[in-house]
Amino acid sequence: MLVRHSLAKCNLLFSPGKSPIFSSLSSLKFCKTSVSAARAEDDTVNSYHPSNLEDTVSQILAYLKRVHPKTIVESCYSRDLFSSLSISQVDQIIEKLGVEKSELVVVFFNLLRNDYGFCHSRPSVFVVSHVLAERKRMKELRTVLMQMVEQEGSGSAQSLCELLWNCFRGCESTNLVWDMLAFTYSRSEMVHDALYVIAKMKDFDMLPTIPTYNSLLYNMRHTDQVWSIYYEIKSIGSSQSDYTNSILVDGLCRQSRLEDALSVFQENERGDEFMPSVVLFNTLMTGFCKLGFLDTAKSFFCTMLKYGLLPDSYSYNILIHGLCMAGYMEEALGFTNDMERDGVGPDVVTYNIIAKGYHLLGLMSGAWETIRKMLSKGINPDSITYTMLVCGYCQTGNIKEAFKLQEEMLSKGFQLNTVSYGVLISSLCKIGQVSEALRLLYEMESIGLKPDIVTYSILIHGFCRTGEVQRAIQLYKEMSLKKIIPNSYAQSAILLGLCNKGMISEARTYFDSLTEREFPVDIILFNIMINKYAKLGCIGEAIQLYTRIFEKGISPSIVTFNSLIYGFCRIRKLEEAKRWLYHIEAHGMLPSVVTYTTLMNAYSVEENIDSMIELLLEMKIKGVEPSHITYTVLIKGLSKRLRLQECIQLLDHMYVSGISPDQITYNTLIQCFCKAQNLSKAFQLHDEMSLHNLQPTPVTYNVLINGLCVYGDLKDADRLLNILQERKVILRKVAYTTLIKAHCVKGSTDKAKSLFCQMRETGFEISVRDYSAVINRLCKRGLIIEAKEFFRMMIFDGISPDKEICAVMVEASNQGGDITFLCLMLCLMIKLGLLPDQSYC
Repeated sequence: MLVRHSLAKCNLLFSPGKSPIFSSLSSLKFCKTSVSAARAEDDTVNSYHPSNLEDTVSQILAYLKRVHPKTIVESCYSRDLFSSLSISQVDQIIEKLGVEKSELVVVFFNLLRNDYGFCHSRPSVFVVSHVLAERKRMKELRTVLMQMVEQEGSGSAQSLCELLWNCFRGCESTNLVWDMLAFTYSRSEMVHDALYVIAKMKDFDMLPTIPTYNSLLYNMRHTDQVWSIYYEIKSIGSSQSDYTNSILVDGLCRQSRLEDALSVFQENERGDEFMPSVVLFNTLMTGFCKLGFLDTAKSFFCTMLKYGLLPDSYSYNILIHGLCMAGYMEEALGFTNDMERDGVGPDVVTYNIIAKGYHLLGLMSGAWETIRKMLSKGINPDSITYTMLVCGYCQTGNIKEAFKLQEEMLSKGFQLNTVSYGVLISSLCKIGQVSEALRLLYEMESIGLKPDIVTYSILIHGFCRTGEVQRAIQLYKEMSLKKIIPNSYAQSAILLGLCNKGMISEARTYFDSLTEREFPVDIILFNIMINKYAKLGCIGEAIQLYTRIFEKGISPSIVTFNSLIYGFCRIRKLEEAKRWLYHIEAHGMLPSVVTYTTLMNAYSVEENIDSMIELLLEMKIKGVEPSHITYTVLIKGLSKRLRLQECIQLLDHMYVSGISPDQITYNTLIQCFCKAQNLSKAFQLHDEMSLHNLQPTPVTYNVLINGLCVYGDLKDADRLLNILQERKVILRKVAYTTLIKAHCVKGSTDKAKSLFCQMRETGFEISVRDYSAVINRLCKRGLIIEAKEFFRMMIFDGISPDKEICAVMVEASNQGGDITFLCLMLCLMIKLGLLPDQSYC
């Protein structure tokens, strides 16, 4: 009766005849097709079949009032009857039912909407909304208004408010409808519409409820307007909920306004009615932990206990997460123990946080120990646990274990997400297993996951790194067909891949296809192409591309200028290269350490020490700190002029300046002293490397062995090789070939042969050049028999001689008068298709 009375009061606003609510609305079609007529279910239903369209509304009203609601819903006759209704007829029926039979209006409204897809008019929605509000069916009211708001869209608040005020202001439940309308706008993130409804409510002396204000406060917590909403809540005298303060504090924390958040808490704390909640403290702890203020967060935890509040698992997890992210694992584990002691059992979230903390520190053993402890307590890992472990193993390079975990996940019904697949694909690409990574991409797609631009770019880059540029281009095309817009990372990877493969023409064609489009172009693409032209010495093409940069409205980067300077240095135009320093400054940039080092290296080749020193001084004046590479280049230049003392002074200056030399720096110095025949100083520098925790490289030992062979005692070189072999030091083939050549020159053929066999047994790939180097030296020494022995070893190893080595052996046999071997060599050359010189025949 209350509903009927309320809507009857609303009708006082309507003029006689057709209600103004519906007068301006045109007919609206059903969203579904009409159903065919069905036979009448009983005589009662048949007696109300409409005889003409004029009394359809009144007869349907009579039918609805007479038949039970369940029969209305289930009746085939109802479907046939209702499917032919127009929107104006539906509006009239809903208006009448709202006044006379309010319990049926909701049934009729839902039946048309849910079963027939009928799109109700605004007035009908509001009639039903008032019925639901009067009956306190708030969940259904929210659903009805939410559907209307989503259908009307943003900016519809003004017209809806006008309709509500003009036609429904007499309804007792209208305040609830207005409030719910504001709430649904807010929940739909149409904040301006929600604010408009609330403003109108205040104009009409209606007060929004706290849940509506809270919803609006939540949507605006990232903005400064959060304060105006909060003060408005306080000004109307509404009783704030714990949720209100938590939302405000959360918003302030998200804006990094921790002082304001703390002020709100302290202001409320001074109030007489302050009743803090666990939610409020959790919000504060979350905000302070995220910004690294762990001590303050812990103080809130203690304050919560002081108020007699018991922290929940979420409270503990907040602090544990903050401590783990800061690397305080011991303290985090202490809080985990406190949880168990206080009866708040750690859950899967807690253990995931601890495991992630270990993972961030690279301690995968600790992560596994955490998982084992979790399993021992009967807590099963979730997909987050597995994903984290997979990522951890991938990042530490243990791909095999990562794939074992993937199999375990699948066996337990879990599925990898896009992040896990992305990490696995990236890890495989890093170790060169790009084809396996591509298989994972297709596996992702087969289970419904959509790879993004990042995943495709990683694969494209992977293929380009392994030299499989065509496969990268094919994948690029697949990505484009799937409407995934390529980024500069993918494009630059392909361009770089083409350049590295030496396919300059193809690279330029691809570059032109990218830069001639209307889309924005990245300077990286220009830099790749300019750098390649510079390395090839094609400085004209590089300059041409440089001018095109400005035509495209792009600014060059320091990398652009460094490439151009390198190009001029490569073709020995050093003065022109130096002039580009002024171009850099003209574009508001400073030359980098790479810029100066590139120029200094070019002057080093020219042995122009004065220009190198001049550039070093200029660097210091302009505040550009030299790197260890800069000093190495200087040392190389000085060593060419045998200015050894200055080289050592530079090395000492590096240490004083806090710049650590690397192996290349020491190798340069060692080579310098070897050439100066100061082998004792060279070995002293070798020992100094170890003192500075620098592991000598194979190049270091190549230089020392070569120095001993050329400038020292060959026996010392042999002893050094034996010591290195005993210490299992990895050597390069050059170390062996250097000694072999030296023994050949000295005539120690047995030792040369022994070393050659060692080199072969070590697993080095032996080429015709290695044999040629030995045979040439033996022949020059007149050791023809020994040369023949090495030649037979080469044939026995399955290595075909080339024309040069055959010519050497033929000449040696000819000079030695060995006609038999000479004939054999000539036959071999003819067999191999190597035409012998006429003079031998």
